[in-house]
Amino acid sequence: MSGTLNKVMLIGHLGDEVKIHYFEGGNCIARFPLATNETYTNRQTGEKVTNTEWHNVVVRNKAAEICEKYLSKGDKVYVEGRLKNRQWQGEDGNMRYTTEVHVQDFTFLSTKKESMANAQQAPSTLPHNEPAKSVEAPMLDETEEDDDLPF
Repeated sequence: MSGTLNKVMLIGHLGDEVKIHYFEGGNCIARFPLATNETYTNRQTGEKVTNTEWHNVVVRNKAAEICEKYLSKGDKVYVEGRLKNRQWQGEDGNMRYTTEVHVQDFTFLSTKKESMANAQQAPSTLPHNEPAKSVEAPMLDETEEDDDLPF
């Protein structure tokens, strides 16, 4: 196979509010940190250990405006996109590097308030792989009609 693939899929919690920047011509870009966790039990001590990875997420134009309007710190979101590396020269003269996830698709999974309420009500009744409530981003074009197709 001679082709290549650059695809990232993450489910995590926002570590901060969405920050948006508008450009001349009406385009915009939004950025926010996304935390993903890995939890395991240390075999020697029996202690539960959680490792957190932070990802720099970038969303553009209409999707950026939707994220800014509906997402806030602590919300759980699914993002799908591509990895991109950037470099620039800092004010101190040193080169800086970062890796970003440039989002192509996203789904809002739950808000921080919903997660807290569900954790207080019945922490053992929810499976770990299912979100408490799925909230999707508003569709830009809602002309799709119900039909009788089996798929």
